[in-house]
Amino acid sequence: MTPTNLIACPECDLLLNPAAPVVGDKAHCPRCGYLLQRPRKQSIERVFALSIAGLILMFPANLMPLIGIKVLGTTKDGTLWSGVVMLVEEHMWGVAVLVFFSSILFPLLNIILSLLISSHLYFNRPNRHLAQWMRWLQHIDEWAMLEIYMLGIIVAGVKLASMAELHFSLGLYAFVALLIVTGMLASSLDKTLFWRHIGRLRP
Repeated sequence: MTPTNLIACPECDLLLNPAAPVVGDKAHCPRCGYLLQRPRKQSIERVFALSIAGLILMFPANLMPLIGIKVLGTTKDGTLWSGVVMLVEEHMWGVAVLVFFSSILFPLLNIILSLLISSHLYFNRPNRHLAQWMRWLQHIDEWAMLEIYMLGIIVAGVKLASMAELHFSLGLYAFVALLIVTGMLASSLDKTLFWRHIGRLRP
């Protein structure tokens, strides 16, 4: 085994021989225990299908009302975007930017990049941007935090339940479905397999 055939652990930089685990097995770094590889069954097909589903759900999840609040006979609905606008109006710029990036922009980019990459791999179409898209996807995945926003909705709902009448709208169901789809998307992505196919399709 020549040095160029070795791989480095992303966590502790230990040089290792490439592992070849089968579906269901995991490859860990012997020094730090970092998960190096966990093959997924039909990863490209699953990511392709889940990306399409996620892109469809993004529109109702972002544009349709999530929760309606009724106080003294007046009902007001809230969407993801209206939450960002409200934070801007309250001059909470930092929080508004953080919510926009983590709950709207990064999840959308994550799904779009997953769709672009998986569609090219699924149809065996070379593209000189595939490697760059994959690098962006790996970085963006760390910042797409829909589950944090969902936790905020639950906390707000619990606190407001005693003060106002709440009703859940279709946007909330779409948001929950989107949260499930993005979670399945992250767990279905076999990065090693994707990089291997990207290397084969490199023009």
